Amino acid sequence: VQLQAFGGGVVQSGGSHQLSCGAPGVNFENTWMYWLRQAPGKELEWVSRISNDGRARNYRDSVKVRFAISRDLSRKVVYLQMDNLKPEDTALYYCAIGNRREWTIKGQGTQVTVSS
Repeated sequence: VQLQAFGGGVVQSGGSHQLSCGAPGVNFENTWMYWLRQAPGKELEWVSRISNDGRARNYRDSVKVRFAISRDLSRKVVYLQMDNLKPEDTALYYCAIGNRREWTIKGQGTQVTVSS
C-alpha cells in the first residue's frame, strides 16, 4: 500500500489550506487514517485521525478547532482542512494507515510552511 500526501505550500499566518492523501489501495472501512507532521528539529507527532467507520475524528490539542479531517470513500482520499494557520504548524505532513492504537506511514510527506 502506498499513500500520496499532496497539497503542501506556503501560506500566510492566519490563512487556510487543505491537504489531500490519495490512498487507492486502502479500504477505508477497515482502516483508521492518520495525519502526522514533523517540524524541523522536532519529533514526528500525530495531528489527526479518522476512524474506519468515520464516526470518530480526533485532534491533538494544538490544532483542535482549527483543523478538520474528512474522507471521500469513493475517491479514496483523506483530507486535512487547516484554518487559522500558525507559524508553528510549519512541518512536513504525512498521512498514514493504522488502527486505534498505532499507525504506519506509507509514502512521502508534503511540506507546509506558514509565514508570519
